[in-house]
Amino acid sequence: MSKAATPRPVKKAVFPVAGLGTRFLPATKAMPKEMLTICDRPLIQHVVEEAREAGIEEFIFITGRHKELLEEHFDLQHELEDTLEARGKSALLKKVQDATFPAGKLILTRQPKPLGLGHAVWCAARIIGNEPFAVLLPDVLMKGQHSCLKEMVDTYNKTGGNLIAVEEVPRAETKNYGIIDTKDQTLEIMPVDGLVEKPEPEKAPSTLSVVGRYIFQPELFEYLSAFETGAGGEIQLTDAMAKLIGKQPFNAVRYNGKSYDCGSRLGFVEANIAYGLDDPEIGDGVRALLKRYT
Repeated sequence: MSKAATPRPVKKAVFPVAGLGTRFLPATKAMPKEMLTICDRPLIQHVVEEAREAGIEEFIFITGRHKELLEEHFDLQHELEDTLEARGKSALLKKVQDATFPAGKLILTRQPKPLGLGHAVWCAARIIGNEPFAVLLPDVLMKGQHSCLKEMVDTYNKTGGNLIAVEEVPRAETKNYGIIDTKDQTLEIMPVDGLVEKPEPEKAPSTLSVVGRYIFQPELFEYLSAFETGAGGEIQLTDAMAKLIGKQPFNAVRYNGKSYDCGSRLGFVEANIAYGLDDPEIGDGVRALLKRYT
């Protein structure tokens, strides 16, 4: 029996960052929601660092109007670095340098109109070409011992095909998420038989929700390029994903950590508390503050 072919490595990642962030107005009137700070760094930097840990080498931002701060944040800041170096602030200098992309690694392309997540991902088609790629939703933070995408890449290197991260949710809340259909929720790697967008609890095929981390084969673009509209009149990523099922391997894995929906105000506050508690500089102070309010 011949040995299975090694999956092509995942070296490119797409970050859909064109959203308006209306749930955080007026804070996001002039500032991208991805630049809102979780503990000591912007949302987008947390997610980029997750991708770097997974071995991603090319970072593709799908942007919109008024998103220039995203590019500026990851650009080289000569004056700032020179000042920090002159003042002997080596720890701060390293933090600033860690937020800088090497030349040619950050690629930006526009989504001209907000036509849905599927359309945003499609905007990267020419840049991705015929390679597998990851998609990371920047308003979802994944916190655990290891990078969520790193765990997914390790699994992908065994399975190939398409892979999504999932998380258990209460059945009463399935109507808020994309839910997978799978025959056995106890498996470590679960073959996906179907995807349902925001099903009512009594109709949900499982209680496993998709949490904003994906690895796709480039054939996904064939279905996205049809520009078929789904829920909300938008081009839905879930609809194109569903068409890959049965044509290519399509699996789901649980992340050994916790997700934080930073696109909601409550999830944003929870993430700040969780990351603050784990910060060695301020963790004890955060605990003390929380005791005052409980």
